[in-house]
Amino acid sequence: MKNLKLTLITLAAAMALLTGFSFMNRSKKFNLHKITKAQPLYKVVIYKSKYELQLFDEEGWYATYPVVFGTSEMKDKMMEGDKQTPEGHFKIVAKKIHAEWGPFLLLDYPNQESLEKFNARKNSGEIPYTAKPGGGIGIHATRNTKEDRFVDYYYNWTLGCISTKREYAKELYNLLPIGTEVTIYH
Repeated sequence: MKNLKLTLITLAAAMALLTGFSFMNRSKKFNLHKITKAQPLYKVVIYKSKYELQLFDEEGWYATYPVVFGTSEMKDKMMEGDKQTPEGHFKIVAKKIHAEWGPFLLLDYPNQESLEKFNARKNSGEIPYTAKPGGGIGIHATRNTKEDRFVDYYYNWTLGCISTKREYAKELYNLLPIGTEVTIYH
């Protein structure tokens, strides 16, 4: 019994040493802002009528990229399947490399603002009562470098997303963190 008590005390002392006596230093606060470098703040403004994605940083205008959209009608997205690009205020909520469209920055469409417009259109009879708002809207590349010419010729081909040349999509993917604000105007 004495050996068991001695073993337990020894183990407890060893565990306390290995954990660094963290229970003794609980009053110290850890400031992550001093340790991690802050990411620059960016804002994206897209003008459908100009076929432009403008990027701003903390100092102002940073770059402008050519983009294309869903259909040539260039209307606000009404419902799932209409191939229109939504207008409004969004945020980037995820980043991934899509098998077909390369770098993909997923937007939070439909968000509260989009759903309010959608429901108002539904209630007014502008769209069918059975319509759905859709989703999966993002900023991405063309399917391959040969299709980069679609951007040069302002050829709208997406299902409602914003598309740019592969090179530009890679730049945006590497620059923009999740949470970046994206505003889309007509």
